[in-house]
Amino acid sequence: MQVDNNITDKAHWDRYWSEFRYDKIPGKVVFSRFMKPLSAGKSFIEIGGFPGLYAAYFYNNGIPDVTLLDFHMNRDVVRNFERINRLPPNSIQCIHSDFFDFSSEKKYDVVFSSGFIEHFEDTADVIRRHVELMSEQGQLLIVIPNFLGLNGKIQQRFDRENLDAHNLRSMDIACLKQIMQTFDLQDLSVDYLGKPMVWLEPKPENKKWRRWIRLLSYILKLIPVKSKFLSPYIAIYARK
Repeated sequence: MQVDNNITDKAHWDRYWSEFRYDKIPGKVVFSRFMKPLSAGKSFIEIGGFPGLYAAYFYNNGIPDVTLLDFHMNRDVVRNFERINRLPPNSIQCIHSDFFDFSSEKKYDVVFSSGFIEHFEDTADVIRRHVELMSEQGQLLIVIPNFLGLNGKIQQRFDRENLDAHNLRSMDIACLKQIMQTFDLQDLSVDYLGKPMVWLEPKPENKKWRRWIRLLSYILKLIPVKSKFLSPYIAIYARK
């Protein structure tokens, strides 16, 4: 493992969350096809999940014990998010920690991250740390953006800073399958996910372009093709 595994730093995420608007639990999720087995779990942890949108989503889908781990953490924001969405107080347990400094005797039935592992150089190490948190009945779901196709071209043209904050090697399906085969897990799936779409992050400097990118994304969704060029995400699923 490299001495410095991080592509981003705390300042990057402070800027990101200062520009991000969040107040509602997602009504739909791109990984909905995995929810039936996942919702059977009793405990859940999301890695890098501030402010808790997906933790709240899993709580509303029947998992009573949900935890949010992030090195960018503002508990007041999480508690306000609970109030806005009428969740019981302290429904979302918060752990303020760097993932690479975190260790836990507690293991979880669902280990989840979305938009996390691609911000680090050593993809295998990050995935291994996810697997180590799985309980004996554990399930793993990792969602990664796919910037090796059209969406990557959009980022390169309009938001190179965002593209540079991602490890593009972590988006290679063959590489991910090779990593996952080193673990003793069942029902392994590594595949493209979601209807074709593109996006830009909600930065002030992207405002003038986002309308046109949303229009392009709407058109692309009419093309139901799963491929490296058009699919917006990659999903890794496995269970113990």
